[in-house]
Amino acid sequence: MIHGPSLAIGAAIASVVIVISFLGFNVISNQTELAIEPAPTVQQVGPPKITINTFVDNGSPVLGDPTAPVTLVEFGDYQCHFCNVFFHSTEDDILKNYVETGKIKMIFKDYNIIGPDSVNASHGAHCAKDQGLFWEYHDILYSNWTGENNGWASSENLGKFAKEIGLDMDMWTQCMVDGIHSQTILASNEDAKSLELTGTPAFFVIGPDGKTTRLFGAQPYDTFEKVFENELKK
Repeated sequence: MIHGPSLAIGAAIASVVIVISFLGFNVISNQTELAIEPAPTVQQVGPPKITINTFVDNGSPVLGDPTAPVTLVEFGDYQCHFCNVFFHSTEDDILKNYVETGKIKMIFKDYNIIGPDSVNASHGAHCAKDQGLFWEYHDILYSNWTGENNGWASSENLGKFAKEIGLDMDMWTQCMVDGIHSQTILASNEDAKSLELTGTPAFFVIGPDGKTTRLFGAQPYDTFEKVFENELKK
């Protein structure tokens, strides 16, 4: 299901970060594919090669035990409706049952497909990361979500969220003004494109053997549980 309001601003986003043709949807699908290969040391000619770096670079700090055997990577947009559904309906159970028990670690990566406020929200989270509060800022963004392109992620509100979680406002504001994480955000979007993602949220579960299960949409907890348990048996 393509978000109609998002489609109208596609051209505007292109001038801000990247060109996007397809937008957020809620499709339930999972496929086991994309075997991870060692990161190449020489630039490959032609289409980008999928490596472990495609999944784990240019993202958030790891949430959970860095040595956990299974990794869950989410590509998301802070304005995305179904990303918000996942956050409120599924993520807490994953954290309680798998992340806090040391079985799973999580990484969040930006895929900005809704509008300019999505990009600014990503900057806010990365600037919070510089002060060790990425996940707190990530959480407060989704906790204040009210829709797409309706102003809830305005610059003023992003500043209020930063203050609420106790960030050094001078440092955070200067980070935002300088846009020092622009290249990281762009690179994360390019990673999403190389994986041929057409919407958010999109998830990759990386098992101990390096094989990857791809999950699209705000799927229920049971879907994640089945994939996790299968990978933890390996």
